Amino acid sequence: MKRRFTGLTDTGIQRSVNQDDYHIDPEGRFFIVADGMGGHAGGQEASRIATQVIQNYLEEHWDAIKESQVLLEKAVIEANKSIMTDQVEHPQRSDMGTTVVVLMFHQKGIWYTHVGDSRLYRLRDQTLEQMSEDQTWVARALKMGDLTEEEARMHPWRHVLSQCLGRKDLYGVEVKSLDLQGGDRVLMCSDGLTEEVENRAIRDLLLQHDNCEEAAEALVEEAKKNGGSDNITVTIIAQD
Repeated sequence: MKRRFTGLTDTGIQRSVNQDDYHIDPEGRFFIVADGMGGHAGGQEASRIATQVIQNYLEEHWDAIKESQVLLEKAVIEANKSIMTDQVEHPQRSDMGTTVVVLMFHQKGIWYTHVGDSRLYRLRDQTLEQMSEDQTWVARALKMGDLTEEEARMHPWRHVLSQCLGRKDLYGVEVKSLDLQGGDRVLMCSDGLTEEVENRAIRDLLLQHDNCEEAAEALVEEAKKNGGSDNITVTIIAQD
């Protein structure tokens, strides 16, 4: 099947520095989105390190490691180690960290993993489904039934992560397979999009724009129109 893809990042309206980062493999083998935190310099550096290390690891070990889950897990763990090394070498960035979400087409399979609250969605026909599960305090409370969806969306702790890269207590990297059919689209994004644009509106904009570049621009502009309180990064992959 033919694959179309694009990526776009924007500082947003209220931030002066973009702490998001992303990478698209030119051959369409893998896609990375990272959302850094820990001050301007720290957040920028954490997301940059994560994206660069994962990219380098996947490129260097693409044919050497046959087990796709192992390849992707090791790439993310290596990124976590590199961020922690940088924290030691640069104490001014000791509190930096980053989320990450990665999609990989490898060994005739499709695999994804994430740490934090950057998301991966699949659009199939008229249905948009969030495939990743936010690793946040609020997401856990929602799953336990302690919060409603509306309460979760407005909760002051909604940005409190239970996992991120740059921490010794990263308790594991779960790699999952993703089923894609012809006509499906995948959206990967930082929470700068999902904080400003509800899932129904995201679905509608994807359905309105079959062209990946136009869809990405429409999503970013919608987030900015709704406030643009954070950096916004989107990557769209279409499976034709």
